[in-house]
Amino acid sequence: MLTLEQLAKVIQGEVVQLVQPMSLVHLLTDSRKLSQPAGTLFFAIKGKYNDGHQYLQQLYSKGVRQFVLEHGEPNELKQLYPEANILLVRNGLEALQKLAAWHREQFSLPVVGITGSNGKTIVKEWLAQLLSPDELVVKSPRSYNSQLGVPLSVWQLEANHTLAIFEAGISQVNEMQRLQQIIQPTIGIFTNIGSAHNEGFNSLQQKVEEKLKLFSGVELLFYCSDYQEIHEAVQSQHITSFTWSRQYPDATLFINAATPAGHKTIVVYTYKGQKQRLSIPFADDASVENALHCLAFLLYRGLPLAEIQDRLDKLHPVAMRLEMKEAINGCYLIDDTYNNDLAGLAIALDLLASQPQRGKRIVILSDLLESGLEEEKLYSKVAELLQAHNVERLIAIGPVISKYKNLFGLPAEFYTSTSDFLQRFSSDKYKNEVILVKGARVFEFEKIVHAFQQKVHGTVLEVNLDALVHNLNFYRSKLNPDTKLMVMVKAFAYGSGSFEVANLLQFHRVDYLAVAYADEGVMLREHGIVLPIMVMNPSPDSFAKIKQYNLEPEIYSLELLKAFLDSTEESINYKIHLKLDTGMHRLGFVEADFDTLFTLLHHYPHVQVVSAFSHLAGADEAIYNDFSNLQIARFRSMAAELEERIGYKVIKHILNSAGIVRFPTHQLDMARLGIGLYGVEATGAEQEALRPVSILKTTVSQVKEIAAGDTVGYSRKGRADTDKTIATIAIGYADGYDRRFSNGVGEVIIKGQRCPIIGNVCMDMCMVDVTGADVQAGDEVVVFGPQLTLTELAQRIGTIPYELLTNVSTRVKRVFYAE
Repeated sequence: MLTLEQLAKVIQGEVVQLVQPMSLVHLLTDSRKLSQPAGTLFFAIKGKYNDGHQYLQQLYSKGVRQFVLEHGEPNELKQLYPEANILLVRNGLEALQKLAAWHREQFSLPVVGITGSNGKTIVKEWLAQLLSPDELVVKSPRSYNSQLGVPLSVWQLEANHTLAIFEAGISQVNEMQRLQQIIQPTIGIFTNIGSAHNEGFNSLQQKVEEKLKLFSGVELLFYCSDYQEIHEAVQSQHITSFTWSRQYPDATLFINAATPAGHKTIVVYTYKGQKQRLSIPFADDASVENALHCLAFLLYRGLPLAEIQDRLDKLHPVAMRLEMKEAINGCYLIDDTYNNDLAGLAIALDLLASQPQRGKRIVILSDLLESGLEEEKLYSKVAELLQAHNVERLIAIGPVISKYKNLFGLPAEFYTSTSDFLQRFSSDKYKNEVILVKGARVFEFEKIVHAFQQKVHGTVLEVNLDALVHNLNFYRSKLNPDTKLMVMVKAFAYGSGSFEVANLLQFHRVDYLAVAYADEGVMLREHGIVLPIMVMNPSPDSFAKIKQYNLEPEIYSLELLKAFLDSTEESINYKIHLKLDTGMHRLGFVEADFDTLFTLLHHYPHVQVVSAFSHLAGADEAIYNDFSNLQIARFRSMAAELEERIGYKVIKHILNSAGIVRFPTHQLDMARLGIGLYGVEATGAEQEALRPVSILKTTVSQVKEIAAGDTVGYSRKGRADTDKTIATIAIGYADGYDRRFSNGVGEVIIKGQRCPIIGNVCMDMCMVDVTGADVQAGDEVVVFGPQLTLTELAQRIGTIPYELLTNVSTRVKRVFYAE
């Protein structure tokens, strides 16, 4: 156990205050993920979008007593945090990395370091599974491969582990050297090289050379020599290697053939002069390549062919994301069923804890496999995690966890198997609860997820929460640090799902939310959203709900203001937002209203104007720049008069998503983010900087052959000029797929191929020309996504992306996921 003085030496910090002995168990960098204050050391890191120093008082009040800070006046820190141990460092992230590097140096076990453009996480997960019969493996949780994720991964190392597998990802030069010093791998795997993060490097060769820095000093490096840039760079650095290849017979492992056979691939290979044959339980190219890396590693380890085949047969696809779904009886499901280890459990519990209270928090948990810990110690740790994350009910499944039921001091049910649980499953036992389903693959918890599923409609809108955060941070990067941000979650969050998006925005500490109608705000409040919420279209009959749920109405006319003021009580303070019409001529006060407006406000001092704002009519188009600038000038003048006449300052905002990009000098006090959050850059100038948030998918219901001259669909609008193969897909205009996509205007993607709509779009389905494509019933269909964008589809039918996104029907199941 490190003393504070030793820690200060390791991370090159200055001891500000030492009050109590160090108890260093948990490292924390995100104040929102605090679960066990005792033994936690918080690193306050000042990042691009956030500053950990803002949350010191909050953490101290919750019991954290150990801090590493980047700044602060010593005497003031001692006064504010009299019971805390405090170190000052130059850079909090570097200090964390130094601590992790020191921790790594305490162990002499083999460490596998993995990098590459793609496949890092899957190779790591598969390799850990394949080696678990022989080793006690510690690995990076999920894709913890960044400058922050790697030190947190390495901190997991304990004396009982016999092998470590850590992945490292970089996006620019001068990053890998720091990760190498933390991981210090003895064995390396370079998966491949591709275009990911190209923007951070001058050339592909530079990227290869930067990634190779991870392997300085390794005893052996595994890679595919078919990647010429990797092969040439490795050879030039004389790194001892184990190569595999499909092209070069002189590779250590030569792949003579890899032939798809249904859902498998038959591999014929030559190793040490012996030709052998085995099967890989995958058919897609990426999975085969990832599996061949693992095969090379197992051959190097000297495993017999029969044993290798047996272990490969047990591999399953790795779910790279954690999904959140609506479930029965108002419940909400967090689906994390691809594996179950201690680090992954902690991450999933963090997500569970971040959900606003909607009823009890329930965890359905299987045995934890291959942890390397003695059973009683392992399940004691599990019990501590559950308690720290305020889990209120446990459903434990598996023979081992059931043996230690006495360790769990919370209401719990124990079942020996998944089938045992499902036989006794009753939907009536679950109402308005948040349920985390976390299980090892062998327990087949997907059957439990299916039992809880609310909607079975085959059409799904997948919402990528990581992409939402990326887009949020892109727009934040355009704003000054003190500029507030209001985010639009109206219209069901542009079709994406109001509560889930609002909860994410609350977690990432935006300043305001805006909804169209009071009912939307009420729903958010009932789901635990506590951020200030502006209601953009209030009506007198909604004022009672607005006041009951602490919502803040937008007031845009004298009539609406009088109605609201008449509904107030002098003993209660109210907040309103005034909309000013500067040229949009939709809603808002004009200067002719000002005398009456200010007279009314003067007589109702208990009603506070929180903000004044206006809306730019043409911010997304340069041809309207003069008018936009005129609107901004008018707004500044009107807002200045407003503040002078009411006698206090208000939050002023006029920029929308397009305005944030095109008029950054006019941020004022706050900006409003709408469609940009959802992946559409309204000006088009910086679309490449955003990530698509939503993918609309459906399935093929039936495939049939039709003869030349046959017609398809209502009104016989679709006519086959030749013999054709058509597929009926499970989406129609009732799902929000616009009827204007009929007769070849629209396309969908099936198995990577664009297929045109044939005939008219029907209410619940439509038909697609799949002639020449290998399409079968049950195949996935992408209606829009990264390869078929909302912008392109909107242009085809003469509308805007907003319309397509907001038109996706609420009967379409939303699946939210984090990668």
